[in-house]
Amino acid sequence: MELTTAHVQVLFVALAVGGLVATVWLWPRLSGPSWRSIAARVGVLVADQTLLLLAIAVVVNAYFGFFGSWGDLLGTNAADTPAITAGSAGAAAGGAGLVRVLGSRPVQVTRPKAGLPAGRLEQVTIAGARTGLSSSAYVYLPPQYFEAKFAGRRFPVILGLTGYPGDAENLVTRLDMPALTATSILTHEIGPTVLVLMRPTVAPPRDTECVDVPGGPQVETYFTSDVPRAVAAAFRVGTGAANWGVLGESTGGYCALKLTMRHPEAFSAAVSLSGYFHALTDVTTGNLFGGNRRLQDENDLMWRLANLPAPPVSVLVASSREGESDYRATTDFLAAVKAPMRASSLILPSGGHNFATWNRELPQALPWLAQQLHAPAQTPTPTPTRPASEQGTKRLARESLRRPRSGRHSPARKVAKAAGKKKGRRPAGRT
Repeated sequence: MELTTAHVQVLFVALAVGGLVATVWLWPRLSGPSWRSIAARVGVLVADQTLLLLAIAVVVNAYFGFFGSWGDLLGTNAADTPAITAGSAGAAAGGAGLVRVLGSRPVQVTRPKAGLPAGRLEQVTIAGARTGLSSSAYVYLPPQYFEAKFAGRRFPVILGLTGYPGDAENLVTRLDMPALTATSILTHEIGPTVLVLMRPTVAPPRDTECVDVPGGPQVETYFTSDVPRAVAAAFRVGTGAANWGVLGESTGGYCALKLTMRHPEAFSAAVSLSGYFHALTDVTTGNLFGGNRRLQDENDLMWRLANLPAPPVSVLVASSREGESDYRATTDFLAAVKAPMRASSLILPSGGHNFATWNRELPQALPWLAQQLHAPAQTPTPTPTRPASEQGTKRLARESLRRPRSGRHSPARKVAKAAGKKKGRRPAGRT
């Protein structure tokens, strides 16, 4: 059962309210000095408090999108991962069995005009050929993807990442990235762009910080190698770094920066909304580096800027002067960037670490990222070769048109006669 649906929230709120009503009704019957009455009153109060806390937790979880289901919360989703099929229906057919389409629906926009074709949103699972990891995702396909004149064209891609633990659906329902992208395309602010929307938690409930954990899940390889290859095999998208960018918020923002800086051969640009700059370690991450200090340093973006050559990538970092704990770290990161790396910033006067802030930043950040990417070069359609006999016939016809004809009515005599008249000559034989 999905924890973020309205039905689940209403159910838990109704249970909490029902518990309070039952307490009021039962309380007179539980009065009395006996130990049984006292124990019953304590039990009722504990039950009320538990139901109230559960209702609050479910509503807060739905708002922030921490966990999508009970299996996600308890870490049992791995057993429910759909089987990877040899092929798939819909737009992802031919994806070598790595992408499975679970559903599809049209994207709706209100600008520039309601009702315009705005593309489709595919709900998929993406399996990793190298890592064996698999995760759910949403793939947005722009309207041009389905037009006949774009049938042979591949498109640039933005990989969108949530925070931890997050839910890929938050990028659709809370940040509305598909509709925002479609609107930007229809208003010609950006070119046709594909979105791949995921969460960085591909080994739930563990927070891997997008690290290739020694002896553990190889999450960095999954996002930098498996995902681009699987998506390119299933959809008409580019395969070069210039065609791919990453955008994320919170943990996803750190992953976006790190994946791009560590793998410029995979991504050329990144956007970090309220991201941080080194891997966090706590009870949710466990031992990410296996005691390898070098690996830990290489996942620290400030250490990389100070000790390694800067990669040839473009990044945008967003924060707030008031309300964000990462503001000082963001300014330090911007000051440390050196060529050929390029860094831009989007700093709000105030804003917290929440969807409301990211919704204010995204209308500028997403088009910025799309404008950094290059559409893959379109393969020219080869000109059909004509039979040799037909080529020879047409060549002779062209030569006959170019060959001057003799006689008084030939084109050469007519041109000469016209030139003579223009210069004032009189025709021969006239006095």
